[in-house]
Amino acid sequence: MTDVLLVRHGETVWHADNRYAGRTDVALTPRGRRQAAALADWAARERPDAVYSSPLSRARLTAAPAAEALGVTVREDPRLRELDFGRGEGLTRTEMRARFPEALDAFLADPVAHHLPDGEDPCAATARARACLDETAAAFPDGRVLVVAHSTLLRLLLCDLLGIPLGAYRRVFPRVANGALTELRLRGGQSALLRFNVPTASTHTS
Repeated sequence: MTDVLLVRHGETVWHADNRYAGRTDVALTPRGRRQAAALADWAARERPDAVYSSPLSRARLTAAPAAEALGVTVREDPRLRELDFGRGEGLTRTEMRARFPEALDAFLADPVAHHLPDGEDPCAATARARACLDETAAAFPDGRVLVVAHSTLLRLLLCDLLGIPLGAYRRVFPRVANGALTELRLRGGQSALLRFNVPTASTHTS
C-alpha cells in the first residue's frame, strides 16, 4: 500500500490571464513561492518518504523547499511534465478562438478525442505519468510519496487511476488548486481517492 500525494505547482505569472502553460518554463509569482513554502511546512510535519517532481521549473521550485525540509533530494522525472498544448501554448481561450475556433470548439467538447492542434495526445501523456506512478509505488510499497506536477496531467492521471473516462477530466475535475494536496492510496493495482484539493496551511494566502 502506497499513499501518493499529488500537488499542482505554485501559482505562475500566467495564472491571472489563464494562459495555457504546457512545456514552457513559466516563473512562479510571489504567491506561488509562498505556496511552495506552505508545502514545505506540511512536509516537515507529515514527513513523506520521497519527493518527485516534473522537470519544469515551476514544479521543481515548488518541490524544492519540501525536499529541503525533509533532507532529501527531489527526484525529477520527465514523465511528470505537463502536456504539450501545441498551437495553444501560451494562449488564452479568447486568443485560441481567434486563431482556430473550430479546433477549440472540438477541444471543449472532448479534450481527449480532439486535443489542441499540434499538441500531445492526452492518452500518451496519461500513460507516461501512470508508468511513473506505478514505478514510484513499487519503490515505496509501504510509504508516502509527494509528487509535484501539473493541472491537466494530474486530472488525466486521476481519471485513469479511478476508472473515469479520460475525456471527462475537465468536467469531473474542473480545477486543481495551486499547492493543494490530493491523496490517493494505491494497493494491488487498485486506487482509492482519500482527499482532493485540500489546501496546506497557507496555500490561499494572498
